[in-house]
Amino acid sequence: MSDVMPMYATVGSNDLDRATAFYGELLGSIGWAKIFDNPAGGAFYGHPDTGMFAVVAPFNEKAATVGNGTMAGLAVKSNAAVDTFYAKALALGGTDEGPPGYRGPEEMGAYFAYFRDPDGNKLCVYHWAMPG
Repeated sequence: MSDVMPMYATVGSNDLDRATAFYGELLGSIGWAKIFDNPAGGAFYGHPDTGMFAVVAPFNEKAATVGNGTMAGLAVKSNAAVDTFYAKALALGGTDEGPPGYRGPEEMGAYFAYFRDPDGNKLCVYHWAMPG
């Protein structure tokens, strides 16, 4: 049994209506439903047992900004799911930061795609099937 907890990440937004529409549909495409609306704006998606992702207004009440070098990654179950999720992100107004493909030697099984959400936050969707 691992002591590692499921992933939890947040991104900030200055347009929470647009951001929750983007993430509601994008995360819904992999079965992550909204858990609750954040009282200060935004929403949490996923489940505490399997991983959560939130889009919120910054706690310090200052403008949300994109962190240079900051990125959240979402694991999916197949390379085809990476392709589908990435295409969905772009169709919803995200921008390309690196199309789906193997990163590193193909035999390592690291299949990743990178995009930015409409606020400029960088995200990754990946499937990593390490050799046995």
